[in-house]
Formats: sequence, C-alpha cells, structure tokens
Amino acid sequence: MRVHLINPSHVSFGIGVITPRWLYVLADATPRQYGDPVITDETLEPLVASSITAGDIVGIGIHTGNALRGYEIGRLAREAGATVIYGGIHATLFPEEARTLGDADSVVKGDGDLAWAVALTDCVAGRLQPLYDGGRVEPEDLRPARWDLMPSNRYMWASVQTVRGCPKHCSFCSVWKTDGQRPRQRTSDGVVREIVELRRKGFRFIALADDNFYPVTLTDLKMAARRADQTPFQTLSAMRAERFELMRRLAALPSDMVFFTQITMEAGEDPEFLDAMRKARIRGALVGIESVSPEGLKDVHKGFNVAGDALIDRLRGFREHGVHVLGSFIFGLASDRDRTFDATVAVAQQAGVTFAQFVMLTPFPGTNDFAAWEASMAGDQTRIAGVPLTRHWLIPQAQRPKVYTPHPTMAADEIRRGTQRAWDQFYSLSNVWVRSRCVQSLKSRVAFVLISKLYRQMYANTGIATDSARVGRSARWARWLAHPCRRLFTARPMPDLSVPA
Repeated sequence: MRVHLINPSHVSFGIGVITPRWLYVLADATPRQYGDPVITDETLEPLVASSITAGDIVGIGIHTGNALRGYEIGRLAREAGATVIYGGIHATLFPEEARTLGDADSVVKGDGDLAWAVALTDCVAGRLQPLYDGGRVEPEDLRPARWDLMPSNRYMWASVQTVRGCPKHCSFCSVWKTDGQRPRQRTSDGVVREIVELRRKGFRFIALADDNFYPVTLTDLKMAARRADQTPFQTLSAMRAERFELMRRLAALPSDMVFFTQITMEAGEDPEFLDAMRKARIRGALVGIESVSPEGLKDVHKGFNVAGDALIDRLRGFREHGVHVLGSFIFGLASDRDRTFDATVAVAQQAGVTFAQFVMLTPFPGTNDFAAWEASMAGDQTRIAGVPLTRHWLIPQAQRPKVYTPHPTMAADEIRRGTQRAWDQFYSLSNVWVRSRCVQSLKSRVAFVLISKLYRQMYANTGIATDSARVGRSARWARWLAHPCRRLFTARPMPDLSVPA
C-alpha cells in the first residue's frame, strides 16, 4: 500500500511559481508507519496513471478551478483499485459531488492537519467513514510541511503559512466562510524553523501564503480600546505584537532572502507596520484593490478600500516603504463600463503598481456572490455540454463561458475583450520596461521583463483563452521562459544555517 497526494491541473508548465503548500502539509500529517507519500503536482507534469495500483490510498485536493480534473483522477484511481479520499475547499463545499462525480470513498471537510491522519488510520483498519469534518484547527495544531519530499529545481518560490483565516467579508471571496473570520496565527518559532529549512535547500524567495498577513488593523485596535471589556483589545494587541516579533526574526535571516505576502490595503495606513515589513525584506504584497471606483468597491462589499486619488496615494505609500504591490483587479462588476478597463490600467500605472492581475468576476461557490447568482438562476434551464450553468466548474474547460453573471450594460464578450486589453496594455514591452526601473542593473531589468512576460503567459492567456490551442501555446511559452526565470530566484544552499533566536 502506498499513499498518494495529488494536486490536479489541466495545464502543466514544467516549473511551478509557488509550492502548493497543502501537499507537503498533508505529507507531514501522514503517519510515518504508512511511509512517505508519493506526491504529484500536475502544475509541473501530468499524473502517470500507472503509478497508482490496487490497494493504494489516493488523496486529491481540489479547489473549484481544478475540480473537474480532480474528478477525472479520482475515477482513474478507483478503476485501478485504489481508495480515493478528497479534500480541499471545493470538496468541503460539495462533498456529495466528490462522491458522485469523483468516485470518492471518503471526503475530508475543512482543515486536514488532524483529520487526514484519522481518515488514513480508519482506511487501513477497514472502517473508513464517508465523511470527516476537520473543522478549523487551532494555531498550535497547524502542521509544518515535509519539504524534504519536494522535488529539486522545480519551484521558483517556496511557501510558508503564518496565519489562516481573514476577518473581512468580501462578497467574491470564500476564505472568510471556509477558513473563518477569526485569524488563527502561528507563533514565529514554527514559521522561522520552516523558512530556515527552505533556505538550507537554496530557496531565498518565500511566499508567506496567508489569507491576510495584516489581520489586526489600527481601526480594529481603536474600536476595541473603547470597549468596557478590554479582553478583545488585549487579544488583538497580542496578535499585533506577534506579527512584529515574526518580522523582527525574518530580518535576522540571511540578507539575500526576500518575502512576499497577501495583505489588505489598510496596511497602507500603518507606517509602523510597513516599516517593519521593509526591515523584514517583505518586498512584495498582493493587494486586493478590486476596483478603482467607489461604486465598484460597494459592489464587492469592500468599503474599507479607497478609490481615486486616495487610492493612488495609498498604493504609493507601499512603494515608499519598499513594498512592491501586485494589484488585483476585478472586471465585470455591475458599475463597470467600457471606460473602466483603460481607467483601471491608468490608475495602476500612476500608483506605481509593479505587477497586476486582471480577472473577470466569477461566482465561486462559498461566496455571497455565488449564493445571490444561484438564487437568481432558479428555474433557468441553461446548460452547456449537458451541465447546468450554475455548476460551471463541471463544464469542459474549452467550453466554459468567461462571464457568468449578466451585466446591465456590457455583453460578455465586451468584458472578456476589455480584460484582455488591460493585460495587453499593462504588460506591453514599453510599459514593462518603464516599470523595470524599480531595479538597478541592466541584467536585473532584463530579468524583470522576462518575469513580467512569464507572469502574463501563465495567468492571463490560460485564464482568458477560450480554446485549448491557445492555452497549449501559452503553456509552451511558459515552459520556455520558466526555466531561466527559476534560476533568478534561487541561491546556493546553506545546509548549516541555524535558526535565529
């Protein structure tokens, strides 16, 4: 018997940008008596079906975007005589779908840090249950990753999680419903130990793969300080202090290390926090900007963001503290018009955003947007390839619409073309070359251009394209660019590096 852990993907690039952390966390959660799990990340290479044999146990983690491919793998594994167990955010939301379409023997809902070992033990003992609810584990039970099982020279960045959960309630996001609004924050000891292990292997770029690296805002503290019961204030203050302690310890790591995270724009109002990020060499952050207009922010329930000149000033504040922004924008909001696309690119350029991603509004399960859309579609018989539109993730990849919710003024193809235009404008060679001034040497500027083009190939063309031929071409170009780009992010291993106090 062998245990397999599989990350499904319909596109393989040969090189991964960021390690899929959950694979290696569940590898650590696998009891040692069952041996080291066989790990397959299909973003690198497709699964070799013959590697699964009768009696094996196959764990498949799915999110909505790769659920269809995950179900294909599950059926293949069952045909080979293996036991199939699903987990991940999509299986948490649709356990019955995983059973009926993916031939699941069992489903683990919620966090797998503890529940995965229980499911494996029950399977070996012949008492596997159809469902396990892992819930939301406490910070002390969040497991590290088995980075010793990671293939060599296949990833640009490694990933470490420091906090799970987000206190916000954005309408397009499911994190706050699945991972909860109470941030579960690991202590700096475990985080730093993992990072040191990765630097020993030669990784110097680390993604702090958090739902929100800034879980306590200055506004949160002010509101808690006014309450008669000071317990919440003390709790929030302790969480904030732990954030600063982590960043202090990151600053003590080798000076060639660089960190990237995901954060809300409110951090731009907190110069003390931004200063600590700079000292910790957290050089980049994905910031969910979503919309450049007040109306758009209202559409997505993101009133804590700002728009207009205030938005430009806030984003420039990140750059002034040495933090480069990967701005995330959503198109297809009810308030969007044809002029929105060009206006968004203009704001991104004026604000000094280093990288940007432009996505079309998609109703993902577990979000308020999906619930509202599904309710509005009640009685609608629209089907594509025999699949109801409200189960769009089950439609074959090449036939999926790119826009699902009807827009009051724009046709679906207008939104798709406008989104593609935004990618094309922001990542034109001339604009990328101008942004490359953020680095000093000519060699670094050329590297910046390569990385920008790689990012566009991997995340724009495969996301907006409607035909498999274009996706295939983009994957081939990404493979060609990825290998030289990966070498830009790695360094000589430091096997004797110690954990700083």
